Order: sequence, then C-alpha cells, then structure tokens
Amino acid sequence: MSRGLFITFEGIDGAGKSSHLAAFEQWLRARGHDVVLTREPGGSELAEALRELILHRPMDALTETLLVFAARRDHLVTAVEPAPTASPTRPSPTRAVGAASTSTCWRSSSAGCTRSVSPT
Repeated sequence: MSRGLFITFEGIDGAGKSSHLAAFEQWLRARGHDVVLTREPGGSELAEALRELILHRPMDALTETLLVFAARRDHLVTAVEPAPTASPTRPSPTRAVGAASTSTCWRSSSAGCTRSVSPT
C-alpha cells in the first residue's frame, strides 16, 4: 500500500489557488486518484468556525494570526494526521501546513504585527 499525499497550494488572497486547485483535482481524478479537498483556515469543524471569525469579525493582527494557527492546528490533528496509511491525495489551498515561519512572517507583516508578542 502506498501512502497518500498532502499537497498545498501557496499564494496570497485572490491569487487563484482555488481555481488552480479545481483544475488539479480534475487532473488527478482523471488519472484514477482518490481526492479529498480541504482548506485552510478551515477543513475541520472547529477550524471552519474560527475561519468565520477571522473573515467576518474585526480584530487586531496578533489575534488574527493566533486564530489562524489555532485553526491550522485543529485541521492538522483532526483531518490530516488521522488519514489512513493508504490515504487519498489531499490538495489544499493553503499556506503550507508546518510552514509556521513563512505564515507568521506573511501574516504579521501584512497585518502590522510587531516582532514581539510578549507584553512589555
């Protein structure tokens, strides 16, 4: 039995991740792959609830960043890691799971976070 793949699509909002993902899904299915789509933030019940907060509630940049990482963690432990050994291919339009430093830099700089998150 071969192990499934978890594939991520990287890009800023509006870059076309979802459009490319749809085409990639069709390409994989045409070649006989079992495909499960997921997304980030989202992809699990809790992560979807956090996504709604992130997208529709005003908040400061650090709060948003922490909620994105909370959603990512829940998605990882409830949807990605439990996949069976012969899991399907799972494309996801996301900043790569596990690429914490990249996401932290992107989120914090685009939202105006400072380098320090400890109270001073």
